[in-house]
Amino acid sequence: MAEERILALDLAATSKNWALTAEGERAIRTATPEGWRVIVVDTPTSSDGDGAPLPTESALRAIAGAEAYFGFGISRPLFLAAPRLRWVHSAAAGVGNALSPELIASDVILTNSAGIHAVPIAEYAVGAVLHFLRGLDVALAQQRMGTWSKQFFVAEDSPLRELGDCRVLIVGTGGLGSAIAQRMHAFGAECVGIRRRPAEGVPSGFSRVAGLEQLDRELPAADILVMAAPLTPGTRGVIGRERLALLPSHAVLVNVARGALVDEVALAEHLAAGRIRGAALDVFLAEPLAADSPLWQLRNALLTPHISPVSPGRFWPRQIELFLDNWNRYLRGGPLRNIVDKHAGY
Repeated sequence: MAEERILALDLAATSKNWALTAEGERAIRTATPEGWRVIVVDTPTSSDGDGAPLPTESALRAIAGAEAYFGFGISRPLFLAAPRLRWVHSAAAGVGNALSPELIASDVILTNSAGIHAVPIAEYAVGAVLHFLRGLDVALAQQRMGTWSKQFFVAEDSPLRELGDCRVLIVGTGGLGSAIAQRMHAFGAECVGIRRRPAEGVPSGFSRVAGLEQLDRELPAADILVMAAPLTPGTRGVIGRERLALLPSHAVLVNVARGALVDEVALAEHLAAGRIRGAALDVFLAEPLAADSPLWQLRNALLTPHISPVSPGRFWPRQIELFLDNWNRYLRGGPLRNIVDKHAGY
């Protein structure tokens, strides 16, 4: 008799929008082929960032004999407890805690959910940009003070602009960056992408792309700077004090990628001094953002608690479609979608 093959599901997220739905579990069980058994971990886990840093006892027991694991990333202790593991699929868009030295050195396949969140995050980026281009930050501040004034909006040096008059520089041209570019382009904006390998072509929504080494040349012409790149050794701190200084004073920065891509201290200083128009941040170096961060007090900073991917009703259908397609590909020995380059970090 052939040895039973096990899929471990560790998706009981404490945030209910991210927790595996009953419909999703049924779809996975219905698609389970002969010879496989699904073990569902029902102990709550974290879906924040790229998953919990430490596994639950239930997860450790479930993964011990598993060939495949579906969770929010995979922590090092969990990976070390799974000697039979051949494939990990993460419900997160990044890689985060999954890239332990042992997993990188192994032949275990790692896939993630990059692209699943592209639509809601792209819509967030457009909304955040319009928040500043149309002066809604000023309107909200005046509303809270009970002030009726058109002075800011009609002044000779008013910073109000139309998106169609803007050049949008997007760092990261993958599924997320392309989704953002497509929507910005629909408003008439010119979108320029920064990607690691420009020779791979110009994705949908972009007018052209440039390499990371050309970033300094592109920043002075950027009306809007959007961070949509994965966090790797090459992108950590990529927007620091000197590069912030290259942006024009009317520029708007949006970060929907990872907080560590941008120097938060330098950004707060630039915002406070009015050296850039505004910044919309959904990700931070440390989450939650510290109560004493100067960013909290800045009218021209729009801060949200890492919620740009939230899309109730859409996330799990997209996620289940991706996972089941990949499971079928895995069983047939075909090429999987969203394979992570473990050495490149994305």
